[in-house]
Amino acid sequence: MPDTTHSIALPCPSALVTDLYELTMAAAYFENNFAANATFELFVRSLPNDRGYLLFAGLEQALEFMEQVRFKPEEIDFIRRHPVFKHVSDAFFDYLRDFRFTGEVWAIRDGTPIFAQEPLLRVTAPIIEAQLVETFLLNSVAFPTMIATKAARLVEAAQGRAVIEFGTRRAHGAQAGLLAARASYVGGCVGTSNVEAGFHYGIPTYGTVAHSFIMAYGDEEEAFRRFCDVYPDDSILLIDTYDTKRAVEKIIAMELQPKAVRLDSGDLAEQSKMVRRMLDSAGLQDTKIFASGDLDEFIITRMLAQHAPIDFFAVGTALVTSKDAPSLGAVYKLVEIKQNGQTRYAAKFSEDKVTYPGKKQVFRFSDARDCYERDVIARESESHPGAQPLLECMMRNGERTDPAPALKEVREHASESLRRLPARYRELKDSSKYPVAFSDQLERLLKQVKDEVASGG
Repeated sequence: MPDTTHSIALPCPSALVTDLYELTMAAAYFENNFAANATFELFVRSLPNDRGYLLFAGLEQALEFMEQVRFKPEEIDFIRRHPVFKHVSDAFFDYLRDFRFTGEVWAIRDGTPIFAQEPLLRVTAPIIEAQLVETFLLNSVAFPTMIATKAARLVEAAQGRAVIEFGTRRAHGAQAGLLAARASYVGGCVGTSNVEAGFHYGIPTYGTVAHSFIMAYGDEEEAFRRFCDVYPDDSILLIDTYDTKRAVEKIIAMELQPKAVRLDSGDLAEQSKMVRRMLDSAGLQDTKIFASGDLDEFIITRMLAQHAPIDFFAVGTALVTSKDAPSLGAVYKLVEIKQNGQTRYAAKFSEDKVTYPGKKQVFRFSDARDCYERDVIARESESHPGAQPLLECMMRNGERTDPAPALKEVREHASESLRRLPARYRELKDSSKYPVAFSDQLERLLKQVKDEVASGG
């Protein structure tokens, strides 16, 4: 179960990881000489079912993309050949050839609990630049945030037992599996089965043995012995291929001392009790019990309520797909335009989709015990004494203001932040609603913009 110390950046995704309408809008801005600085904010409209909070993740991928995004010549040629661009001038494609993100980014730190309507990222840049990064930003934030939140719920349910991410084979693609491993580690999992995640991110990697290895040998005893011969200090034996009780009897009779045994089917709570009794009676108190097999936070909670003596929970499908809440309503909305020295505030008024205008800050208040108490979404120019402003400047002129934090630092920040979130907001079901309010100044600005729109001003 090695833990490496290096962290290797992934190749930057193509600039074509965008929706077509981002490019058509960019070309229209360019052809019409619409030169303006725009501010967009990324937030989640509402929390998914059974989520009292979300654990923010994915900022690192978002910042890497904005630092590195470029259009390759062959990508520009591909865009040029698209029929929708047949009337677009060559000058636009020359612009793409020199494209760089040169803007400013404010964001909440990875590993911070966040709530609906709170801006997670604020991007201010020439409008074409701010527009073209939208699709990737939404993608890079929404998926890891879902997975980190799911991992935190599983860790909460495990009550101090270790949770390991085992889901790459169930993920929606290899890249999703890699990012899920990273987000799961941020959310509190002790490691992953994904070796690439260990290589790229230095996440501890874990593995056991498959049913196929046991079945490949004609005899279960021989399979156990052969595996332990190769891995005398790290063998984790799968014991439910044929008969769980009989498998443990064989391990004891052979005087093997596996590091752990794994249960993958049946009544895991009852089987773990039986296995623990047998191992302890044979002097194998140090042999741990792994459990796997379609686990989630609710199943783990039920097993521990039955006093199941399980040391490690390996979770796959439910974690890497966030199975009970597989999508997140993240949006990226224009809030402010600066053009010709004038500032114009932007807001949306459609029913159930109202957005607030202007650059914002999130202020978090804590109580006397240093636990999170309430948040106020306010104008970025406001001051709220006693509160912590959550959005920090992460990029200026297209470059980071500080080096990226180590993944372990992000994980530690997540753990500490969740500790400060009162338990009533972390309940797996029917959690209390964390108080989030808009400031009076922001409410007045929204009314001002509505009045201006209504009067045609």
